[in-house]
Amino acid sequence: MPKKALIAWGGWEGHTPEQSAKIVRTLLERNGFDVTLGQGTAMFADPELASFDLIVPVITMSKIEKTELQNLMHAVRGGSGLGGFHGTMGDSFRNEPDYQFMTGGQWVAHPGNIIDYHVAITRPDDPITSGISDFAYRSEQYYMHVDPSNEVLATTTFSDTHFPRIGGVVMPVVWKRRYGAGKVFYSSLGHTADEFAVPEMALMVERGLLWAARG
Repeated sequence: MPKKALIAWGGWEGHTPEQSAKIVRTLLERNGFDVTLGQGTAMFADPELASFDLIVPVITMSKIEKTELQNLMHAVRGGSGLGGFHGTMGDSFRNEPDYQFMTGGQWVAHPGNIIDYHVAITRPDDPITSGISDFAYRSEQYYMHVDPSNEVLATTTFSDTHFPRIGGVVMPVVWKRRYGAGKVFYSSLGHTADEFAVPEMALMVERGLLWAARG
C-alpha cells in the first residue's frame, strides 16, 4: 500500500508556492506516494490529517487558525512526518512559536538578498547528504533563529559584506529533528521553484522528505 502525503501550498507568490508544491508532488509520486495537493491552511484542519505519512507545508508568510495548527502539531507528534524548505516552511507563520518549536527554526533575515554563497556539508555520512560535496549556491542566504537540538547536516558561513559584524557566523542550512513520534526535515534552500534545477538542492529535499515520512 503506498504511503500518503499531503502538500498544502499558499502565501506570498514571490516564493512560488504553487509551482514548488507541484514539483514536490512529482518527486513524491515518482517515489510511490499517493499525494493530496491543496491550497491553504484549511488543509491542516482535516480530521484525517494524522493518517498521512508525510505532510509538506509550502505556505509562506501567512497566518493559521489555532485549530488548524493544533491539528497539525497533533499529527506530527503522533508520527506523521513533516518536511519542507526555505520560507515555505521556515517562514510560514511568524506569530506561531509553537509551529517554530516543531519545525526547529524561523527565518529572520537574508542580508544582501540574492547573493552567491557557499553550502558546506557537515554530515557526509548521513543518508540525506551522502555523496554530496560542498557546493556554491546563488539565492537568499537565510539567517535563522534555530533550535540547538536540531541535527545539522549542512551549514553556510556569513561574511560582513552585506551586514556588519556577522562575519564568521556559521548558520545551519539543512537539518533534521524529532517532534514527538514524528520526524522533521528542513532545508533553507529553495527561494523559488527554479532552484530545484540545482542537483544538490533537489536531491537533499527529495531524500529529506523520504526520511521524514512515517515508516
